[in-house]
Amino acid sequence: MRLPIFQVDAFTDRLFSGNPAAVILMSDVLSEELMQSIALENNLSETAFIDLSKQPYDIRWFTPTTEVDLCGHATLASAKVLFDEILDQSINEINFQSKSGPLRVFKKDHLTFLDFPSDKSSNVLDKAFVEDLLGFEPNYLFKGTDDYLAVFSSEDIIKNLKPNFSKISQINSRGLIASAPGDQVDFTSRCFYPQLG
Repeated sequence: MRLPIFQVDAFTDRLFSGNPAAVILMSDVLSEELMQSIALENNLSETAFIDLSKQPYDIRWFTPTTEVDLCGHATLASAKVLFDEILDQSINEINFQSKSGPLRVFKKDHLTFLDFPSDKSSNVLDKAFVEDLLGFEPNYLFKGTDDYLAVFSSEDIIKNLKPNFSKISQINSRGLIASAPGDQVDFTSRCFYPQLG
C-alpha cells in the first residue's frame, strides 16, 4: 500500500517555521494501530488522516502516542493539501467530520480559515502555579474542558517561556496553552502537551 504523505507548516508563510503537521490522504480505511504507527514514525505533534471516500471528509489526528479528538493546525494543514493537490481551484470550502463534530474550512485569497468549535472555560484566580511550570506568571488563566490557557502580555514572554515538561505532565489537564498578543499577527501561542507525546 502506498500513501501520499505531506508535511505542512501551519500559521506561517515561511519555510521551517509555524507549526508542522503531517497529512495522509487515504482512499481505503486504515486500522487504528497502523495510523498510530505512522504517526509515531512521523514524530510530529500531529498527523492527520483524511478519508477521501467520504463526504464530508472524515478526519482523525494522532500524536506519536495517542489519538486526539481535535487539532486546529493539522486541520488547516489538511485543508491546504486538499485545496492545492486534490480539489478544483474553484472550490473554496471544505467540510470535515471529526470526533469533535463537523469542521468547516474555507479559503479567501491566499488565506485559509477554520470555524473552530468553542470551548467552555472558567477563569482561574490562583494562577501563580503557572510560573513554576513556564517561568512566568500569566496575566490571566482559564480552564477549559481539557486544557489550561495562560494569557501573557507580550510575544517576547511567549518566546522566552521555559517549560518544565515534568511538572506540566502532572497538572490536572491534558496540557497548557500559552498565548499573547502578537507583534505582527493577532496572537502568538505555544502549546505544551507532554502527556500526549
